[in-house]
Amino acid sequence: MEREAPLATRMRPRTLDDFLGQEEIVGPGRLLRRAIEADRLSSAILWGPTGSGKTTLARVIAERTQAHFEQLNAVTSGVADIRRVLAEANDRLGMHLQRTIVFIDEIHRFNKAQQDALLPAVEDGTIILIGATTENPYFEVNSALVSRSHLFNLKPLGDRELGILIDRALADRERGLGQYKVGLTAEARQHLVQMANGDARVLLNALELAVLTTPVSDGRRLIDLGVAAEAIQRKALQYDKNGDQHYDVTSAFIKSMRGSDPDAAIYWLARMIYAGEDPLFIARRVVICAAEDVGMADPQALVVANAALQAVHAIGLPEGRIPLAEAVVYVATAPKSNSACLAIERALADVEAKKVGGVPIHLRDASYRGAAKLGHGVGYRYAHDYPGHYVDQQYLPENLEGSRYYEPTEQGEEAAIARRLQRLRDKRA
Repeated sequence: MEREAPLATRMRPRTLDDFLGQEEIVGPGRLLRRAIEADRLSSAILWGPTGSGKTTLARVIAERTQAHFEQLNAVTSGVADIRRVLAEANDRLGMHLQRTIVFIDEIHRFNKAQQDALLPAVEDGTIILIGATTENPYFEVNSALVSRSHLFNLKPLGDRELGILIDRALADRERGLGQYKVGLTAEARQHLVQMANGDARVLLNALELAVLTTPVSDGRRLIDLGVAAEAIQRKALQYDKNGDQHYDVTSAFIKSMRGSDPDAAIYWLARMIYAGEDPLFIARRVVICAAEDVGMADPQALVVANAALQAVHAIGLPEGRIPLAEAVVYVATAPKSNSACLAIERALADVEAKKVGGVPIHLRDASYRGAAKLGHGVGYRYAHDYPGHYVDQQYLPENLEGSRYYEPTEQGEEAAIARRLQRLRDKRA
């Protein structure tokens, strides 16, 4: 089974000295390394992207510890499995004074009830929990478990570490591909490293596929750029639609449009499209940005953004990426003003905090039965009957008279609005 396992599994490091990357966590003298070497682990959560070494690190711990090691996968295990492991751990501790380390891969996939089942055993020391997750544990793991565990954030592997992995795999005749006499061009090597995007598993699986499918020529298997590109195909972006990358990339996308950087905004748009994000979700974010951040500086931005939303709804992808890109560029390059956004927030604050004033009687509706007899609408002056289609009269409730919510900026088209509004306000003064 070990011989037939994928290369990424066969090449897993067996010792801390062979472990690549994560120097700030398992480098010499670091907390986790000292705990592993002294076999004095406490509960921990390993958080990082796929292929960063979470499961490998757990296997290294299993090799070094004198404690009993149990492994569960949150996808295939249920509450019954948890209860069995906990009962056995309790017996083992009581009868043999042997600790139990329970490694749970993809712990974020356990629901709240399953995670709660672990809590008493973690709290009283019956088990030492090691959880691995690709998602932010502060969102996906019960706060009680997080507070009782050390949190270690693993990073994607760097190009140097990925290059070392390639060299090890090609040189190792027992577990790797050393028996195949592989020739790897510099261009192919660089492409594999770049497209693996920090994921050791993606890198080694692509390398193995390239080697095994390449015929022998002149006593060796030559992996050139074409073979490498075919083997690794598309970059496997770390992008869970319900996870950190979804929120982080979306945040970068919106902030790039707000910051008037069309190049960055288009890049993040491409990242989301490439990763399979819902195009309507993207389009709605553009509409929001057009209203919130461009606003009155260029009211046409909202029209363009909404048109893109309708176009994407009608035609979908891949063609929908073009109106999306057009709207993103328009919003990113438009002058910016959040005055309308601030205006509604100020008004909402007054609605919530201040006395709710009555509608001035001259503004009330006089059309329904009996309203005219109550004086509704009496004294109302019709703006179009006056010069410049403007007449000064009270529009706010009496207790809010004089309040200002909309303060125009001097950005873009809003500068003209600001001048006109100031003239009108001067007349009221």
